[in-house]
Amino acid sequence: MTNETAAALRRRLVEQIVGDGVLHDAEVRRAAETVPREVFLGPAIYKPSSPPGVTVWTPARRDDTPTDEWLRLTYQDQTWVTQLDGVLAEDAVGPVTGGSPTSSSTLPSVILWMIEQAGVTRGKRVLIIGAGTGLSTAYVCEVAGEDNVTSIETDAAAAERARKALAEAGYAPTLITADGLRGYPDRAPYDIVIAFCSMRHVPYGLLQQIEVGGTLLVTLAGWGVAHGLARLVMQADGVAEGRFLPGYTSFMIARPHDRPLHGPFELLPGDERPSRIDPALLDDWTGRFVAQLAAPSAERLGVGAEQILLDVATGSQARTCRAEDGDGWTVIQRGPIKLWNAVEDSIVLWESKGSPHLSGFGVTITSDTQRVWLGEPSGPSWTLPI
Repeated sequence: MTNETAAALRRRLVEQIVGDGVLHDAEVRRAAETVPREVFLGPAIYKPSSPPGVTVWTPARRDDTPTDEWLRLTYQDQTWVTQLDGVLAEDAVGPVTGGSPTSSSTLPSVILWMIEQAGVTRGKRVLIIGAGTGLSTAYVCEVAGEDNVTSIETDAAAAERARKALAEAGYAPTLITADGLRGYPDRAPYDIVIAFCSMRHVPYGLLQQIEVGGTLLVTLAGWGVAHGLARLVMQADGVAEGRFLPGYTSFMIARPHDRPLHGPFELLPGDERPSRIDPALLDDWTGRFVAQLAAPSAERLGVGAEQILLDVATGSQARTCRAEDGDGWTVIQRGPIKLWNAVEDSIVLWESKGSPHLSGFGVTITSDTQRVWLGEPSGPSWTLPI
């Protein structure tokens, strides 16, 4: 297939994104119509299938795929996983059962929306955390100018892959292989920092690399598998403050912030009582985030009426189920932390305020503490783990 056809598919995808009301800025749109995403998918991707109970990832190699089919994959508004458990798709020897994605090419609509929400314009100094395939870096180069762009990738293999793709597409930003949570002081200060990974909290040293009045766009997440994209502004007193944005944005958690690995676990007997809330509220986007705020060191498993919380620090447990008579729900707790008590209190508070979307919450970060608050900065709040 010709480059002209790739360009036509690119324009069609951009028209779709604009039609969905996601993209408005003319320069960001121009970048979307210019950057060849097919270069950034690299030699291979993982294509998922989902038989009952498990995901099977099958490598799809560009050289083994008809050109027109590869371009159709490229210009879908879809995330394509490029690395599982540290293994790039081109290095996989066959299908992988299970596994955790560790690098990907995110939906173009999400990347472009975030670039627009961060306020990237020509001449702005931008730091990108989580270069991934390099696609987001290329978009930002088109808008801000490559001399103004610094991009960090923690995974050496992914960074090298991104570096090759950027060069092939004609871009030469500063690309660093390092821990993105530390930023890159040598090129600071930055007007804008965009994280294409999620964090449990924002390292204060990273904030200190942002110019006064500058913007941080970051997804706050945790071990409860809840996510919220926040836009913060750096103030002259060293405080960063802002609100969560509308929508539903999630990213892989930064590797230093991921939960510790553990082996098999047992659900053991404990104190049993009726639950004050419907456990299925933890399946709601914001309900799950509120529960995570209440139990920040707990891993969440389960779904619907059967939720399981396992506290990584203390081994405390909480699990829920339908009451035996079918009326309401039962919770069983054990360990030094009453996880479900804290979750109930937070969910009840959220419901008392009308159960707003996460965009009804905000964040304040100082050198001493990081708080998520409901409504206004003076409203009810939860402290992030730091």
